[in-house]
Amino acid sequence: MKKTLISLLLTGLGWAQPTYCNPVDLDYKYNFEQLPERISYRSGADPVIVPHKGSYYLFVTISGGWWKSKDLLHWTYVKPDKWPFEDMCAPAALSVRNKLYLFQSTFTQRPILELKDPDQGKVEFFNRWLPLMKGADGPWDPSIFHDPDSDRWFMYFGSSNVFPLYGIELDPKRQLSYKGHPKGLILLDPEQHGWERFGQDHKGDIKPFTEGAWMTKHRGKYYLQYGAPGTEYNVYSTGTYEGDGPLGPFRYAPYNPVAYRPGGFACGTGHGNFFQDLKGHHWLTGTCWIGLNWGMERRIVMHPAGFDPSGDMFCDTRFGDWPHGLDGQFRGWMLLSHHKPVTASSTLTKEHPPDHASDENLRSFWTAARARKGEWLTVDLQKTCTVRAVQVNYADDHSDVFDNGPRVYTEFQLLGSQDGRKWELLHDLAKEPRRDRPCAYVQLARPARLRYLRYVHGHVAAPRLAIADLRVFGSAQGKTPLPPGPPEVRRDSDRRNVFVDWSRQPGVSGYNVRWGIAPNKLYQTYQVWADHQGPLEIRALNLPQGYSFAVEAFNESGVSPLGPVVSCP
Repeated sequence: MKKTLISLLLTGLGWAQPTYCNPVDLDYKYNFEQLPERISYRSGADPVIVPHKGSYYLFVTISGGWWKSKDLLHWTYVKPDKWPFEDMCAPAALSVRNKLYLFQSTFTQRPILELKDPDQGKVEFFNRWLPLMKGADGPWDPSIFHDPDSDRWFMYFGSSNVFPLYGIELDPKRQLSYKGHPKGLILLDPEQHGWERFGQDHKGDIKPFTEGAWMTKHRGKYYLQYGAPGTEYNVYSTGTYEGDGPLGPFRYAPYNPVAYRPGGFACGTGHGNFFQDLKGHHWLTGTCWIGLNWGMERRIVMHPAGFDPSGDMFCDTRFGDWPHGLDGQFRGWMLLSHHKPVTASSTLTKEHPPDHASDENLRSFWTAARARKGEWLTVDLQKTCTVRAVQVNYADDHSDVFDNGPRVYTEFQLLGSQDGRKWELLHDLAKEPRRDRPCAYVQLARPARLRYLRYVHGHVAAPRLAIADLRVFGSAQGKTPLPPGPPEVRRDSDRRNVFVDWSRQPGVSGYNVRWGIAPNKLYQTYQVWADHQGPLEIRALNLPQGYSFAVEAFNESGVSPLGPVVSCP
């Protein structure tokens, strides 16, 4: 009885429940697209998660296989028994009536596959090939949609800054061959939609790209989702058009973008898929940007999503790279390591010092002098805190790994200390099954009271030990901030841009600027740190839509209530 009561109390406190943290903790595969240049880096992009027969299957660009999970938390890599062609880029996947279909991006003729036994990697032909597409180049970046109400099948595809996203019906009586001709459905309109502008913070001068089509049907309405404006920057996002039929006509949703995260650690939410898990929760997967070794170096993110009572699609990216429960709820575990002092056993060059491991930047990193066992990195939290989880994000610095063989795995220990002299073992990856973990997320078995958190190196495959960030989550004693006052909101002469300012407070780590098309629809979040100077420029608005804005503050103890909402026509 006593043990049961304690268990219930711990569950109620939340930390005993499993959590995940973006980027998703996956054994990302080394990418060989640029093999002639001898660039070695791990990457994953364009995710599709499909529930199928009580499990989840994750398909990712150029991964040589797929992943299986029972809980969206623990993923096991599955290597197919055979590929009938080269590896897959931006694959389409769909489960219908207990059949799991898979189709690759192509400009030529390719088959639709059926995964007869996806746990064992069994790949069979559903059809031998689709005919050549007539009337459009493709289908590149395809998705397949089955309408359960009409039993009709469709394919959506396209990846271009010139051509639209297309849709075409498939014929189930002819093994899902094309039926008719493709129809152009949507084009980007950056002159009207600020978030569709290309470049870092939407400040580029290249014509933007659209890709990553995905279709969702909800209460009789069709939501055609798309990725824009380009995968290589912090503003890669997901938008949607709404229609009354699977091939339109489609109406631009005024609440776009649906998924947007330009600030924070794991930036970017474009080119993924919308799905409902086995417990009824909605999710939106996406691609976040690194771009350190190559412009297409990326990782996978997963954010809670859904539909509001009026049918607007939304995605919650608030604290989107901090620990969340598998119900999609933010657990309130705050980041304790941001800009905290870091010491190391050794450093290879002054260009990659230890303090890069606490700067919340996936594109900067610390490199040890040697990648030998026992090298360490220590974060001083500067006061005793309650630590609940740690994320170790590795960087590929001068990697020479051109295979995904048995030497590719990750091992380390996490130690904690109150005084920096006496250490306690918190977690040891050597006691777990071996796998590679470029974004290793460890939820501690129990909360630990400590001031110092130490990473002790065991093994990486690459010749250099490089850590982008050692992120520590939990809580510090102290008061949570007060809500900021009403923000000052000024829409620019270019109404796609807005400037938001607010009163700063002492003892605050950062702020979330939240906005949306109505006071009760503040679905967008832009996270900034407390050292952000001047007003925040947001370049993601739609013409001629009006908006509402509010600001919340956070520190290492918690989050303030949301401040007053200010509307701006």
